[in-house]
Amino acid sequence: MSTTYWETEPHHHEEGASTNIGFWVYLMSDCLMFAVLFATFGVLHGSYAAGPGPQDLFDLKLVAVNTAMLLLSSITYGFAMLSMAQGHKSATLRWLGITLVFGLCFLGIELYEFNHMIHEGAGPQRSAFLSAFFTLVGTHGLHVTFGSLWLVVLMVQVAQRGLIPANQRRLLCLSLFWHFLDMIWIGVFTLVYLLGVI
Repeated sequence: MSTTYWETEPHHHEEGASTNIGFWVYLMSDCLMFAVLFATFGVLHGSYAAGPGPQDLFDLKLVAVNTAMLLLSSITYGFAMLSMAQGHKSATLRWLGITLVFGLCFLGIELYEFNHMIHEGAGPQRSAFLSAFFTLVGTHGLHVTFGSLWLVVLMVQVAQRGLIPANQRRLLCLSLFWHFLDMIWIGVFTLVYLLGVI
């Protein structure tokens, strides 16, 4: 008498399940990367090499405006997801467009800040503090740039093919990514800018 210890029938996997799992794995790896960057900044934040420090460089009013741009973009992306859940294609596209505008404003202000600091002689090569600052904030900015490009691609796909299940999955993944960047920026704003100036 033989006993079978395994199933020979194929298992049913929900469509898109592997996409969701894979994206969570990616976000966790991104968390580790930013944890390393925050730790590096924490070690080097006082190494000015007789150069300018946070009090000399950071304009908290400008950074507060920049933070508001990113926070507002998360709110508008939330509205886009609500519109998607209700099946309103045009409203979804409208909210995604507003999110993109806020994201681009954030990037524009960040580029202005970097340009101003480099023009003042406070580039990443000036000190270990500035190297760590540009690496941490610049990496976040690159993520926002990538997210903005992804947003444009999804807007085109939704405009062409509508709110099909595949597009809804993609919008959900981008939602996780966008809100993740928001949380990272809150850490940057608090630990790098606020504590640096205080």
